[in-house]
Amino acid sequence: MATQYIDMETLRFLLYDVHEVDQLLSTDRFKNYDKEALDMLLDSVKELSDKEMFPYIKEMDEQPAVFKDGRISIHPQFEKVLKMGGEMGLVNAIFDEEDGGMQLPASITNAAYLIMEAANNHIPGYFGLAAGAANLIRVFGSQELKDTYLPKMSTMEWAGTMCLTEPQAGSSLSDIVTSAEPREDGTYKIEGQKIFISGGDHQFADNFIHLVLARIKGAPAGTKGISLFVVPRSAIGADGSLTYNHVSTLGEFNKMGQKSYCTTHLGFSDGGDSVGWLVGEPNQGLRYMFQMMNEARIATGRMGTGIASAAYHASLEYAKERPQGRRLGSDGSKDVNEEQTLIINHPDVKRMLLLQKAFVEACMSLITEASNFVDKESTTDGDQKEYYHYLLELLTPIVKTYPAEKGKEAIDNGVQVLGGYGYTTDFILQQYYRDVRIISIYEGTTGIQSLDLLGRKAMLKNGAVLQELAKVIQGNIADASKYDELRPYGKTLAMNLGLIQEVIGSLMPYAMKGDHQRFLADATLFMDLFSTIIAGWQWLKMATKAKELLITGKGTASEAFYESKIHTMKFFYKYEMGRTRGLAKIIQDQQDLTLADAPVEYL
Repeated sequence: MATQYIDMETLRFLLYDVHEVDQLLSTDRFKNYDKEALDMLLDSVKELSDKEMFPYIKEMDEQPAVFKDGRISIHPQFEKVLKMGGEMGLVNAIFDEEDGGMQLPASITNAAYLIMEAANNHIPGYFGLAAGAANLIRVFGSQELKDTYLPKMSTMEWAGTMCLTEPQAGSSLSDIVTSAEPREDGTYKIEGQKIFISGGDHQFADNFIHLVLARIKGAPAGTKGISLFVVPRSAIGADGSLTYNHVSTLGEFNKMGQKSYCTTHLGFSDGGDSVGWLVGEPNQGLRYMFQMMNEARIATGRMGTGIASAAYHASLEYAKERPQGRRLGSDGSKDVNEEQTLIINHPDVKRMLLLQKAFVEACMSLITEASNFVDKESTTDGDQKEYYHYLLELLTPIVKTYPAEKGKEAIDNGVQVLGGYGYTTDFILQQYYRDVRIISIYEGTTGIQSLDLLGRKAMLKNGAVLQELAKVIQGNIADASKYDELRPYGKTLAMNLGLIQEVIGSLMPYAMKGDHQRFLADATLFMDLFSTIIAGWQWLKMATKAKELLITGKGTASEAFYESKIHTMKFFYKYEMGRTRGLAKIIQDQQDLTLADAPVEYL
């Protein structure tokens, strides 16, 4: 079993040096915190993760969630850790103080969750779902709903979920058929089924507060007619007593990974009426739910980052301990009388480890970048608030997708580092490989996120938001260009910004003539291109700050630490940024080989 799962020194470097999160503490919203308090919080989360989460990661895989007699049971360690997390305020961390929250910066909250997800990715989703559901009620619900549900959801006495997907609809929310029939008392009878409901049932919560998308009878067709309802598993009486609300657990999906993070099939109005309470206005449910979905997309990318981080440290530890083979001599031969060398000394193993490091730390920086936009949106007004809102909108599909896809690739390389042992259950790499595979499917597949990026987000305000992001990146290029060592990499990034515009320009004629299918046919490749360039931006920022701290001597880490950031940036630009021209060429190729009229008989 590996002994480390995240680099806290790198996490702090990203938070305070690269992204300067501590500057938020000068704003009114976060003025009650200082850097010492933020560090104490992160240290306490690390201690919780070290003692109560990380030691159970393998065991939770071997003892998965089980469906029996209409209920789901999960590993007994959850009883302790869910209670402790609730007591620490992990659910209401970003809520306003007036709503009983800690009013923490999202940057710090996401850093805390990242630590936990690296320690044990089966656990933090339960906290995150309760937080997301409670936040929807907090923002859009009536005071009565807030008073009824938020206190116990915040302590994890009651769990929370988001219920979107249905058996016949999948990701197509316009096709949901779960119905909401008005009752005389202003409540609704909710009837239907929802599938793939993460955290939908277990033995360690007294109640489950489901946020359900349903269609009020007579509502418009499609997404315009969807409303949002609070549907508790147990209704709450005036005296606080709980009465079964006919929300049935119909089964548990047995997944290839994340086996203790239960995934439930729910039925509403099974044997009686499931009563729901409308959240906000009728027919606005999808708009409300997108708040939680966008939060969940960032959280999903964060989870992928955490899993990849743990896998990287496990494979790095193995490579530092495993002797095999010998170094080549100057004549290309090996001296069999020499002792075997550690595999970390073999160039190809080092390449795989550097690739993992490059992906993991780029993703950590990307999560922090997006979180910083969340914080700046919450601490500004007017045009500035809108500015950060739209930058976040543009980055969100990338923040979800890049860690998912590159997390898979990173862990694949980690399995390869271990060779045959990587394929066995004696070592944890195979588990991380299975765990990370779901990340590109959660909260909208890679294909859906890619359609969102090219079809919507890159076109926001007729491309003006993309131009604003380019200006931000150009500012970072200017900073890097002050240093001779980094100037060539700044030029490479600038060239790639132009490449994005070139690719979009080549696709726009299709959109302008209404051929949207052709415009979006290679959206997933565009996602790969765009997100690789965004990761290159993050690495240039890291290298620039590292260079500055080396020269000024103001850094708190060792010279070797900062040199490693610059070295990994160079590695990323050689091995990853070198792919972008090839991707652009493929996207701009005019052959239509995947469209609906292509021959499919022999697929």
